[in-house]
Amino acid sequence: MTNLSDSNWVQVGGGARRVLLVPLGSLEQHGPHLPLDTDTRIAVAVARRAATGRDGVAVAPPLAFGSSGEHAAFAGTLSIGTHALVEVLVELGRDARRDWAALLFVNGHGGNADALRAAVASLRAEGGRCEAFSVSPAFGDAHAGITETSLLLHLDPGAVRLDIAEPGEQRPVGELLDRLRTDGVRSVSPNGVLGDPRGATEAEGRRLLGELTAECGAAIDGLLTVAEPARA
Repeated sequence: MTNLSDSNWVQVGGGARRVLLVPLGSLEQHGPHLPLDTDTRIAVAVARRAATGRDGVAVAPPLAFGSSGEHAAFAGTLSIGTHALVEVLVELGRDARRDWAALLFVNGHGGNADALRAAVASLRAEGGRCEAFSVSPAFGDAHAGITETSLLLHLDPGAVRLDIAEPGEQRPVGELLDRLRTDGVRSVSPNGVLGDPRGATEAEGRRLLGELTAECGAAIDGLLTVAEPARA
């Protein structure tokens, strides 16, 4: 695995370049107890762990701004919106094609999903080999609840304020989706939490990260089976 942030062009150019992973995150509120870059931290952790030990796989620095308009009512949230995110992803994918045989976006923020679908479709239509992996456990709450809080307790416990963690709106997100899109998260959850972070543990975060890493690794392996190494 190559971490592009720590590499020079000679190191990258002299090795196999089969699959490039690009973590996608956001800078948005995650309740009073989690940092604004929670989604980015999780996406980076999954991407780097999944890439470890796989030859010809590299991890790019994350795209730390996403489409987070539904969180705009909370201080600190910064969003570039869906349209701009599509353009960024498509242009990045086109440029990555020069050096990498395949591209995998590792997405940690659900609000990026529409942009990601559109960008992947465009890149594939142009002949690029491109896939997306969603950092989202099969079972878990929607936002800043026990799932993300447990993951952060494992990754960076000092960044979690369990002393002020409190439940938010706990209805299934499917019941809230229309209102979230029109009126934003604050209209249904004044503290920004969709779920209940109480009971989050480091052990559960470790288990979840292992599960997500294995799933992301399988996505990488699927690309490796068809991605011929690119060399200078």
